[in-house]
Amino acid sequence: MPHLTCVISKMSEVSQSSEGALTGFKVLDLSRVLAGPWCGMLLGDMGAEVVKVESPKSGDDTRAWGPPFLEGESSYYLGCNRNKRGITIDFSQPEGKDLLATLIPHFDVVLENFKNGTLEKWGFNQAWFEKNAPRVVRCSITGYGTQGPLSQLPGYDFILQAESGLMSICGEEQGVPSKYGVAIVDIATGMMAANVIQGALLARYRTGLGQHVEVALYDTSIALLANVGSSHLATGKDARRFGNGHPTIVPYTTFNAADKLIALAIGNDGQFAKLAEILGHPEWASNEKYQTNTARIGNREEVDTMVGLELKKIHSSELIPLLRKNGIPVGPVNTVAEALATEHTLARQMILKHQHPSIGELKTLGTPLKMHQTPTAVRYPPPRLGEHTQEVLSEYLDEKRIEELRLRKVIA
Repeated sequence: MPHLTCVISKMSEVSQSSEGALTGFKVLDLSRVLAGPWCGMLLGDMGAEVVKVESPKSGDDTRAWGPPFLEGESSYYLGCNRNKRGITIDFSQPEGKDLLATLIPHFDVVLENFKNGTLEKWGFNQAWFEKNAPRVVRCSITGYGTQGPLSQLPGYDFILQAESGLMSICGEEQGVPSKYGVAIVDIATGMMAANVIQGALLARYRTGLGQHVEVALYDTSIALLANVGSSHLATGKDARRFGNGHPTIVPYTTFNAADKLIALAIGNDGQFAKLAEILGHPEWASNEKYQTNTARIGNREEVDTMVGLELKKIHSSELIPLLRKNGIPVGPVNTVAEALATEHTLARQMILKHQHPSIGELKTLGTPLKMHQTPTAVRYPPPRLGEHTQEVLSEYLDEKRIEELRLRKVIA
């Protein structure tokens, strides 16, 4: 498999000749859909050697999630599976499970998001790991965890956003609850999994042993309530929706400039006074109804209305630079296309170009992980189904055994 041949960033060019932070660690990624693959991708971005295992019949579910498709590969799949080599194993056959038993001890991490108890049913319980792969970190990503009344249910991001209360605080104040625009619970769970895996690997340096770690979509969705959940625990009051507003800061929402929607975030009383001066109403800052954030919260609608009336008189091309120059947090409400085309997005290397064997030049989102001494890099494009089966298995099995498995359709 050819490595990256073209990346639009100086950092990535350096990365090709530098070791990543996780270089030398090997991850067996048995997961599919989003949370697990996202975790595996993050580990791969940091240099880990990630082997993605899929069913030879259909592969990862997301391969079929489209359109759009690029040469038969869904953009969904392409967006969360870079920096992996791909193999296929049919776990419905006993020989597939035997092959898994052969592979696991050679890896540092096993990442899986099977239904609770699946690996145990196949014979890979904690006792098996302690006997056969004591240094392996096994990370289980589940919907609802391994205990509790809902533990046997599968996890779906949309359902978790609803159940956790996240949906109840998103959307217009008088409208219906709304989901986030991307599968935020899956993505955050993948990030949590990458964190806990690295923690377990660090612990292994002290103990010499791996461990079983778990991350549940349900737990992540509850944790994402953050300050909103903390406020409920402190006061006993339920949270509510504020549209684009903030429950404890005013003015902090979207406003119409003369030409387009902007986001304004006034974080303290000094910023409000400066805003009032710029908008030609310095008296606002001395009015007891608006002088402090606490007072402004009590007069939220009035404050947002009077600020909005002044902002809509000014074109965003003039307004945004003026406010930024004066230390006031503000930005345009961009479309996805606009955001990905900005000079800053390109300067931060958040769009990468690399070569895919069937697509040709492939653009993907860049990694937010910036490590200057052990930089991240794109070493492999998202693998085609079973693309590296021969290459990877030849590192652990002889050619005769590989051919036997292929003839019996355990691998493809």
